[in-house]
Amino acid sequence: MTLAAEAGDVADLHQRIEDVHALYWADRYDSVARQLPALLKATEVAAATAEGNQEKRDAIKARTFSLLLAGKYLTQVRQYDLAYHALSESIRLARETGQQLTAGTGIVGMCWLLLRQDRFDESEALALQTAEAMEPRVSSAQPSELAVWGELWLRVASATVRNNRPDDAAVARRMAGTAASALASERNSFPNHWGGFGPITAEMKAVEDLALDGDARGVLRRADEGVLGSKALKALGKPTAPNWGRHRLDVAQAHVALGSHQDAMSELVGLRESNAAWLRHQPLARYVMSDALKSRKRTLTAEMRDMASYLGVF
Repeated sequence: MTLAAEAGDVADLHQRIEDVHALYWADRYDSVARQLPALLKATEVAAATAEGNQEKRDAIKARTFSLLLAGKYLTQVRQYDLAYHALSESIRLARETGQQLTAGTGIVGMCWLLLRQDRFDESEALALQTAEAMEPRVSSAQPSELAVWGELWLRVASATVRNNRPDDAAVARRMAGTAASALASERNSFPNHWGGFGPITAEMKAVEDLALDGDARGVLRRADEGVLGSKALKALGKPTAPNWGRHRLDVAQAHVALGSHQDAMSELVGLRESNAAWLRHQPLARYVMSDALKSRKRTLTAEMRDMASYLGVF
């Protein structure tokens, strides 16, 4: 078999990337793990053997996107060294070939990786520098440009709020809000966006700040109102499953803080039904379950025991 035959058609590679990303969104991580090595090899060969300017560009894009996808998956399953390598290579290729928006998407992902490692200063600096370099003209920008720019500001906000700098976080949230207000709906197509962005996502992340600040009543007050209400969700489109799941974990944590253990369990059960594999990889889910077990005065229900076992809390 020749290298070109091993790579396959470039258009087919792009479709395979979309299909594997769909598996990622569906929390089918085992399937992603099985398919990624062959996909990465195929795109590597395609980029090395493609002939003709257009075919070469398309092959390098496929290689860039496959590395971006690998970095996304590896960060989610906490293989941080491998994720860093994949994201770095994706950003490098994107920059070298003029894929500036894709490079920005990769940097959003890199900032997420740094946040998960508690490297807040580095995440903030990288996101801020990139956001300032990519700042679009809001009145004429493409939705994808606004979405990546907005995601970068979300990363700045996440880093600064975790670094106990609420004033700087508020500024970053306002910048993200500017991008979100210019979008008529949620944007989440890969690879133009990392984790999705829009009015709903921006509001969920603002509620996340309240959760980090320990304002449980504030979380519950805003969790299902306004932009996060059912009517707005229908009008603006649902956010990505991971973003929505993180928001509902904030709601569950608020319920536990106020002693509403059954309401918290309802949130966890709902997430297990819709995003079981994702839930298992969330430290916050384990924290919520642990807090519920510690603070509950009555005998644990069978549902609580089952959930604690599923999350590995016992």
